[in-house]
Parts: sequence; structure tokens; C-alpha cells
Amino acid sequence: MKFDVICFDCDSTLSKIEGIDELAKSVGLGEEMSKLTDAAMNGDVALEAVYEKRLSLIQPNIKSINDLAEQYIAEIVEGVKEVFAVLLAEKKSVHIISGGLRQAILPLAHTLGLPDSHVHAVDIFFNEDGSYRSFDQESPLARTGGKAVVIELLKAQGSVVMIGDGKTDLEAQQAGAFVIGFGGVVDRSIVRERADVYINEHSLLKVLEHIL
Repeated sequence: MKFDVICFDCDSTLSKIEGIDELAKSVGLGEEMSKLTDAAMNGDVALEAVYEKRLSLIQPNIKSINDLAEQYIAEIVEGVKEVFAVLLAEKKSVHIISGGLRQAILPLAHTLGLPDSHVHAVDIFFNEDGSYRSFDQESPLARTGGKAVVIELLKAQGSVVMIGDGKTDLEAQQAGAFVIGFGGVVDRSIVRERADVYINEHSLLKVLEHIL
């Protein structure tokens, strides 16, 4: 199949890390947070039930967000740069749709050749001294069903495919998108069972044969 709009999750899809878990580790809450993240990605709890709780506990500041941005790039998944280069050369509309923190994801997106407007994630707000203030509670991506909301807006550009590792990526099906599950970093049974196509290789290159 060929698609006009190609959308990627970020954490455990473009980069090997889960951003919120890395932020939690930096303040000694790693194990507790990874359990919450896993529960949300497996669909055991609603995303909005854990989103605010995680950030309130971690209180990420500007420095920790900048450090996370560097980690996203350092831990990039094999084949990602090649995939983006091919898609952009083909003039495809490529987007990142993530429940992660936008300021941490933007540098990775820039590395891959995407403009800010093609990064759909949750904004985080800081106080003047750089300490954590809040996040964009109006963002659909901070709650269950949010990825379907974003996909609905992108459908005007043509047929859409969503590539990701978690249950939230399956939400794209509600908006009529084709979903490719990526298990190269984390293999989730719910995604393997419900995605239209499932890739269980460490490299993202395999997705090209399904979308071009």
C-alpha cells in the first residue's frame, strides 16, 4: 500500500528510550515510573490517569528536558535516518505524533529533517528560573484517544499510516488510519494482535516496503 501521510510515534519507535522513564530515573523514581508507563502503553490504565501524576512527581526542569533531547538522538533506532531520508525525498508528509514532551522531541525531529509544525506532542511549561510549572492540559495527546484526534486533522492530506509500539498508536485506527506495529524495541502482545501489520525487527527499515 502507498500512503500520503506517514506518522511515527517517538518513544520506543524512533528512539530506544521512553522519555518519561528517563526523566524519572534522573530523580530516583525510575522503577515506579516504568511500571506506570508500561501499564499505559499496554492499555491497562488510561493515559490521563497517569500523565499528570508522573509529571507532578518528577517535576522536570529545563536542564533535564535538554538532557532528554540529547538522549533521544543518541539512542535513535537503527534505520530511522534512512527511512526519513527516503520518505522526505519522495515528498511524503511525515509527522511525529507522541504523548511525550514536545520540547524534548523537537531536536530529534530537526535531526531527521522535520519542521516544528510536523511534531505533535505535549508542551511543557517552566517557571522563570527553569523549574517545572505545568504541561498543556488541553493537549489531546495527554489523554486516551488523542492520537485519533490528530490523525483526523491530517486525513485531509490523504491516506494516513501510523507506526508505533503502544496501544495509544492503535487509536489511529479509530480515525481510519492503517497501523503498523513496531516491536523492535518493545514487543507488546496487544499491538502484535491488533495492528494491521506488525514488524518485529530491530531496524525500522522494514516499514518502507509497507508504505511506499
